[in-house]
Amino acid sequence: MANKPSIPKGMRDFSQQEMAERNYIFDTIKSVFRKFGYAQIETPAMENLSTLLGKYGDEGDKLLFRVMNSGEKAAQAPEKGLRYDLTVPFARYVVQHQNEISFPFKRFQIQPVWRADRPQKGRYREFYQCDVDAIGSKSQLNELELVQIVDKVFSLLDIRVLLKINNRKVLTGFAEICGFPDKVVDITVAIDKLDKIGLDAVKEEMLGKGLTPSAIAVIEQILELSGTASEKISAMRGLMNGGSASGIVSATGLAGLDELEELFGLIEAAGVGVPVEIDLSLARGLNYYTGAIFEVKALDWEIGSICGGGRYDNLTGIFGLPDMSGVGISFGADRIYDVLKGLDKFPAGLRSSTTVLFANMGGAEVRYVLPLAGTLREKGISVEIYPDSSKLKKQFDYADRKAIPFISINGADEAAAGTVQFKNLASGEQRSFSSDDIDGILAFLT
Repeated sequence: MANKPSIPKGMRDFSQQEMAERNYIFDTIKSVFRKFGYAQIETPAMENLSTLLGKYGDEGDKLLFRVMNSGEKAAQAPEKGLRYDLTVPFARYVVQHQNEISFPFKRFQIQPVWRADRPQKGRYREFYQCDVDAIGSKSQLNELELVQIVDKVFSLLDIRVLLKINNRKVLTGFAEICGFPDKVVDITVAIDKLDKIGLDAVKEEMLGKGLTPSAIAVIEQILELSGTASEKISAMRGLMNGGSASGIVSATGLAGLDELEELFGLIEAAGVGVPVEIDLSLARGLNYYTGAIFEVKALDWEIGSICGGGRYDNLTGIFGLPDMSGVGISFGADRIYDVLKGLDKFPAGLRSSTTVLFANMGGAEVRYVLPLAGTLREKGISVEIYPDSSKLKKQFDYADRKAIPFISINGADEAAAGTVQFKNLASGEQRSFSSDDIDGILAFLT
């Protein structure tokens, strides 16, 4: 007995309908990227494992899919892995092609990534990222552009979102003013889980990492700050300037607050429409972020972050090109898809890839409509001719299943008269046109 066909957990097939919906997302995002001057590149699915290891922290390294060496002598070949994200391969690309590109280099990529994660709702082992990055400039105008891109993309997709911003320098300041500058990674990993596990569990995790109760009390004081962006920055400035219980001053933390203040000033000047707030618990687990960090949450659908990113000052340094600062953000296409599906926000017109179906009434009748079908395709109308001379009910059922909005039925009488019939299957309206009245036919079909 043959095995029942299946696919690995965390992987998915996509139907024609799903692909139409996914391409709607990709095309919308691409159109916005291009409006801000970003151009597309691609990198291979598989990278040398040395390129990937050590870039995502210990937890990220455990989630790398390793690939067996095939087609080459195993002893001589470097180990390989499927890419975990698009940013590290992008940094490798920049270093490898540095003499061919102009800086600042603005690129986008829309490709799948793989993580050996436990599959669950909204979390897959293979999923697409839509990344946009600018590298070779430290100007916060680049951060502003990413905020504007977020604003424009989700406005076009009709998804209400909240954009949260923090700064890794501020998080470094947390560790410094609580007296544990060497624990910055442990602190950021813990507080990044605040929304998921709550404050008590975060405090427990930090205790387990060796922080003292008094140090944790300083961090708790920071996490409980509220108010507007300017109020949070002002309160944080006092704490970073020796105003916490420890009395320690953090120059790094103060620099991060300066950057946040500048960025929020730019956001206000640009008239960004999306709601933006400072979230001092926002850490994002990737170790390569050094400045601004971003996360986008859908307001009307319960799911994890649907977009995130940040500033990285020396990611290319790992590959031999130091001091090349960049900033980027990644749109999680699969989670955006789930939100659009859950909120029923996909345009109705995506249901069909075909506008008009020419019924097959026999060999002579098909030869009669072939030139018109070709002309309509040249005019941008998607056309099918039913391949078999079947009963009309079967052809109507086909049009219905594919949500084809128009059908054209032409027999010997229409061929003799030089006319064509078109029927709107939703409204029932039927019109007859001269076969050379292309403008009239187009007006009816569109």
